[in-house]
This record gives sequence, structure tokens and C-alpha cells, in this order.
Amino acid sequence: MARTFPHDLVQLQREWNRTYEALASAPFRTVLRRRLQLLSCRIAGHPYLSRPGRSSASRTELRRQARAAEGQATRAA
Repeated sequence: MARTFPHDLVQLQREWNRTYEALASAPFRTVLRRRLQLLSCRIAGHPYLSRPGRSSASRTELRRQARAAEGQATRAA
């Protein structure tokens, strides 16, 4: 059974994904690197992931769900 993550956490991960992709092609990367660091801290410090018992598998599933949500949003547009 897939975990259900809080909407705000999935949104943070989606924003992280978009920033990471932009970083690969951007000529001016400093701002994007700082943004990626900020988003990484927010994700790691999110109360849902900060609780005891959360594993790296939780982060993997979060990334999978964020990519799936992004794909759904793209198809709906």
C-alpha cells in the first residue's frame, strides 16, 4: 500500500524536481543552487518526515508520488 503524503510536502518535492531540472540547463546557477538547498532543508525538516521511523524508502516514495502528480498535471493542461 502506498503512503499518503501531506499535500504541502508533495508540492515541495515537485518544486524541488522542477528546480533541479532547471539547474541542469541554466546559465546562471547560483540562485537555483540556493533554491535547491532551501527546498532540501524544508523537505528534510518537514514534520511528516521528521517523525521517528521514517526511512529513506519514505523519501523514495515521496519522489515517486511527486513525479506522478507532475505527470498528471501536465496531462490535464
